[in-house]
Amino acid sequence: MTTDRKLLLGLNPYGQTYHLGIQASGTPRANPDGAGLEGFIELARKIGAKSIELHEPWLRELDDNGLDALGERLEALDLVPIIGSGLPHASVGSAIAPATRIGAGTIRLALTTVLCGARAELGDDWPALVADVRARICRYAAMARDAGIHLAIENHQDFNSDELLELCDIAGGNVGICLDIANAFPVAEAPLDFARKVAHRVRHVHLKDYRVQFTDEGIRLVRCPIGDGAVPIREIVECLLDHRGTLTGSIELAALEARHVRFLDPGWWRFYPPVSGATLAGCLAAARRNRLADDADYRTPWETGDDHRIAAFELEQLERSAANMRALGYLGEGK
Repeated sequence: MTTDRKLLLGLNPYGQTYHLGIQASGTPRANPDGAGLEGFIELARKIGAKSIELHEPWLRELDDNGLDALGERLEALDLVPIIGSGLPHASVGSAIAPATRIGAGTIRLALTTVLCGARAELGDDWPALVADVRARICRYAAMARDAGIHLAIENHQDFNSDELLELCDIAGGNVGICLDIANAFPVAEAPLDFARKVAHRVRHVHLKDYRVQFTDEGIRLVRCPIGDGAVPIREIVECLLDHRGTLTGSIELAALEARHVRFLDPGWWRFYPPVSGATLAGCLAAARRNRLADDADYRTPWETGDDHRIAAFELEQLERSAANMRALGYLGEGK
């Protein structure tokens, strides 16, 4: 346990995807006026961020001079950079050089495209996908180690706590976890239980929250401002800081589409190891905090097709999230 405790809380772009022009990019529903990298840096500055998680595709658009200038700018703004990448859509090798140039010591990695814990939807492709993830993580870990960079693998609604720890163990000491604190629910674990299990390997944290709506098939996870939902933010952050005195983190509002975790369907559990009754009970009990009524309209403007309202909806929820994090002492005043 450490006595020097500091959360360098900032922002990542995935809760403002429509405002920034990431959501549905290249399709008719994309925001034609997306704010992009410049708009994202301005959002981080306004909320008083101390770190900033950068969307890797933005960095691909910059040459070496542009990357150097970006690194100098972030340093002047006192923003610790992290690069957000993923195995499904990018080569981690291509993120290492930009990370070095802008001074990012950590690359955050999503491992698969699986959502809602729905491994069974892949059928027999799931075991092959896991084998591929293992092989690639070990290969990329060695490349990152040579460059002095750490990888932080994310629980992206696909792997449970034990599986993430196993991946870290086989990949080596420069591989830790990016803990998305709300993504315990999609693998049938309680957020605080998940955090306690993996805390010693966490290198970066995503502060995300959901209001949970119970359904006949399981639970629906509905986007909400951070601090207004089911996730015990303070308890998790303090648990993480007990193990790692200084930790970077990102406010990450959830996706514009609700996530339906159908774990009351026996078929959903295919490819999962046995889960104890106590573990599942803990998940269900945690999900009841600030829960959404069964008959409430859970849809976001993206889901209802009210595209003209989406950007304002995202920014209002970000403002509320930042205010909640300031109230907990995890974020300073904006600039």
